[in-house]
Amino acid sequence: MPANKVYVRTFGCQMNEYDSEKITDVLRDEQGWQITRQPEDADLIVFNTCSIRDKAQQKMRSDLGRLRALKDANPQLLIGVGGCVASQEGAALLDSAPFVDLVFGPQTLHRLPGMIAARRASGRAQVDVSFPEMEKFDHLPPPSKSGPCAYVSIIEGCSKYCSFCVVPYTRGEEASRRLDDVLTEIADLADQGVREVTLLGQNVNAYRGAMGTTLGPAGGASESGECADFALLLELVSEIPGIERIRYTTSHPREFTARLIEAHARLPKLALHVHLPVQSGSDRVLAAMKRGYTALEYKAIARRLRAVQPAISLASDFIVGFPGETEDDFQQTLQLVEELQFDASFSFVYSRRPGTPAADLADTTAPAVKLARLQRLQSSLDAIEARISREMIGQVHPVLVEGFSQRNPGELTGRCSNRRTVNFVADPALVGTFVDVRITQALKHTLRGEPVVDTLGRLAA
Repeated sequence: MPANKVYVRTFGCQMNEYDSEKITDVLRDEQGWQITRQPEDADLIVFNTCSIRDKAQQKMRSDLGRLRALKDANPQLLIGVGGCVASQEGAALLDSAPFVDLVFGPQTLHRLPGMIAARRASGRAQVDVSFPEMEKFDHLPPPSKSGPCAYVSIIEGCSKYCSFCVVPYTRGEEASRRLDDVLTEIADLADQGVREVTLLGQNVNAYRGAMGTTLGPAGGASESGECADFALLLELVSEIPGIERIRYTTSHPREFTARLIEAHARLPKLALHVHLPVQSGSDRVLAAMKRGYTALEYKAIARRLRAVQPAISLASDFIVGFPGETEDDFQQTLQLVEELQFDASFSFVYSRRPGTPAADLADTTAPAVKLARLQRLQSSLDAIEARISREMIGQVHPVLVEGFSQRNPGELTGRCSNRRTVNFVADPALVGTFVDVRITQALKHTLRGEPVVDTLGRLAA
């Protein structure tokens, strides 16, 4: 019998990308499923969804509706919806999409093989959007990776409850993986050729992982009660042979400790890039968002980071048009941008999410005004990003070669420590290695470069 085939489409953040990899890992390991890139060839189609903004959720719903024709043509086809939309809506999702067979949340993806079996046996749709803390990590197969970069989830959920954000309701409270589990996964990846690892979490720097065990009176093992903070985790990951660069996302200003800042001074494997969402430069808006810090406190973190690591690239997130935002509030955001010179940030118009506290706030700002503010902010951010790219011309940067350029298969592509993408011509045998590249040109979203060679014409080590 030919193997079943699964097609997975991912919406949203890196956490969802990581979860999608685990979905295919679980199906392959337990039931021999194979991945297909063509939904028409699939026996199971999974949409791993995001609900952080209404636009992304509506896009997913539109694309999901198009699967009905495939289902009508092939009644044996299974359709699954996972991720945050599934967690948010649960069984109610079947009311608008009755052709869906499986609904599962981020914490129950490991139960997918059993849900498939139950669906085939009973003929009824299966729904499991519970929050079993850390259970999925005990049931995932060992990591399997063919490229030089990998994501590793270290903390699930969020306990910050920002007034605009749906994540605590779709992914649950913060729960950290055990320290040794994280280190084992990363060591396994390093053995497979991974050279750069990105540690993931909704608030990744809130990590507090249990470490060590003690023997109880009957000789059984129990937790020692000690926890590793994020700074200690970074230190231990940097000691794993084969791992040469460490990234993390997304961090929260409330958890950006002095120990974490010191880690950027002490650990050369830490990438020169920090993604630290600020959302607004107005203290009044930040308070309404329940972010838990002021603009001055945020700026203090940025200045301390740059004091210990002057070359660091600071990226951020911004929400424009939060309910009650005035022109003065927005001007304070623009001033913050100019003062801190953010690099490669993300900005969006506020998206009302049902069930969040902000959804009940009065919002009198016209959509056209919000859009105009967004365009002004993005113009400022784009100008800063372009300047930083131009300043890199002539500099030499170590680039981890990730593969071939999508636009030009004759070129290699990789990223600098500051997360800039660089395309250049070189020997394909360099994929998976670090290469010193001199930047020669700054384009809108990428850089071009050339490998540095020594006097004998060999690539520099």
